[in-house]
Amino acid sequence: MRIHSNASINTMAKNPAIKKEKKTDEMRIDKWLKSVRIFKKREDAANACNLGRVKVNEQTVKAGRLIVAGDKINVKQSKDYRKLTVLQIPVRGLSAKDAKDFYHEEVPEISEESKQLMQMQQEAEKGTKRKFKGRPTKKERRDWGKFHGL
Repeated sequence: MRIHSNASINTMAKNPAIKKEKKTDEMRIDKWLKSVRIFKKREDAANACNLGRVKVNEQTVKAGRLIVAGDKINVKQSKDYRKLTVLQIPVRGLSAKDAKDFYHEEVPEISEESKQLMQMQQEAEKGTKRKFKGRPTKKERRDWGKFHGL
C-alpha cells in the first residue's frame, strides 16, 4: 500500500506568494447588481434572481451566474422593467455617480397617450383594491350583502 504525501498541497496553502488570481472580467450577477446600485443589498439582488425577476441575455438566471461586459440584463423591480447593458465589471463597490459608468440603461420612449392610459388604469385600480387582507369588516360584509341582495 502506497501512502501519498500532501506536501505540495500544504505548501500551496501556507505560501502567501501562491494565491489564486481574482478575475476582474467576470462577476456574479447578484454582486454586480449590488455594486452598481440597482439593489441596495446583495440579499435583495439574490432574491430577485432566484424569483426569476432577473434575466441575462433573455435567460432567467440564478444569483451565482457569472456575467461579463457586453451582457444584456433585464431586471423587474416592482412594476418597472429595466434593460441594462454591462459596460464594465467593477472591482469594488461604487459611489452613485460612478456606478452609472458601468452600465448603459435603455429607456423606452412612451407617448403621451400611453402615459395617460397608464395613469387612468392606475387610478381605476386604486378604487377596487381592499385596504386590508383577511377577514372582512362588519361594514364590508353589510355592503357585500346589499350588493348581492341578501
